[in-house]
Amino acid sequence: MARYRRTRSVALGDRVFHAALWICAASIPLLLLAIVLELAVTAWPAITRFGWGFLVSTAWDPVTDTYGALPMIVGTAVSSLLALLIAVPLALGVAIFLTEFAPLWMREPIARLVELLAAIPSVVYGLWGIFVLIPLLREYAVPLLQRAFGWTPLFAGTFYGNSMLAAGIILAIMILPYISAVAREVLLAVPNDQREAALAMGATRWEAVWTAVLPYGKAGLMGAVVLGLGRALGETMAVTMVIGNRHEIGLSLLQPGYTMAAAIANEFAEAVTELHLAALFEIGLILFAITVAVNAAARLLVWRVARASAAGSRAL
Repeated sequence: MARYRRTRSVALGDRVFHAALWICAASIPLLLLAIVLELAVTAWPAITRFGWGFLVSTAWDPVTDTYGALPMIVGTAVSSLLALLIAVPLALGVAIFLTEFAPLWMREPIARLVELLAAIPSVVYGLWGIFVLIPLLREYAVPLLQRAFGWTPLFAGTFYGNSMLAAGIILAIMILPYISAVAREVLLAVPNDQREAALAMGATRWEAVWTAVLPYGKAGLMGAVVLGLGRALGETMAVTMVIGNRHEIGLSLLQPGYTMAAAIANEFAEAVTELHLAALFEIGLILFAITVAVNAAARLLVWRVARASAAGSRAL
């Protein structure tokens, strides 16, 4: 009888634990659904007023209640792609060095130092950008870039400081630890057989990495890059502090720009009309959809590599 009571008590505890876990798991998609509904309901006046034209219009005039998000969408895309252009080679280089070439005693300390970049608050990056990065760009980098590439529209015009270039560099520093950490895990998951086979065929260490390791983990490495892109798309404070916040589309990286996240941060507290607030919520809805799609794609790519090498491996 006592054994029956204990068995029944254990079974009841299992059911309670199972129900609690189910509720916790279901709360995440419900939370996402609640966010989407709140954004969509509040943005509905702007959606019905401007329609698809909101995505292609360049007007943004709170006085006349005329709004268009194209400069913000372009600014978000350009700053994020510029950040990837700078961060991806550095992050992949760090990951390859730590997994394939660095001495064992050096790997963990350097990896932890790189990951510490992700712990720095965004506002600190913004302050560093204002007081350190922009003066360095003004005094040294931009004159060199204009002498070499001033004939292109990308580096034309006068550089005043706050610009798309400064925002792209800040974003590159911020997303570097995310790309590097995921890429390092992907490379560690590549089976040692890949390396050993290449080395046995007479390849050098670098040739083994280039011909055997990187192709095997290319889906996961792409996932790391896309994950960094998702991080860059949603960054707010640091970008707001250095990008210039001008609602225009320009070809030059030396001119100010605007992003969707920066627009929400700048104007949300000042939105006095219902349509202005709805336009900002529609920008938030667009940004939410883009970042969720990008991060989902990144997770899928990384998961494919993890499933292909479930047992994992360690670099030589």
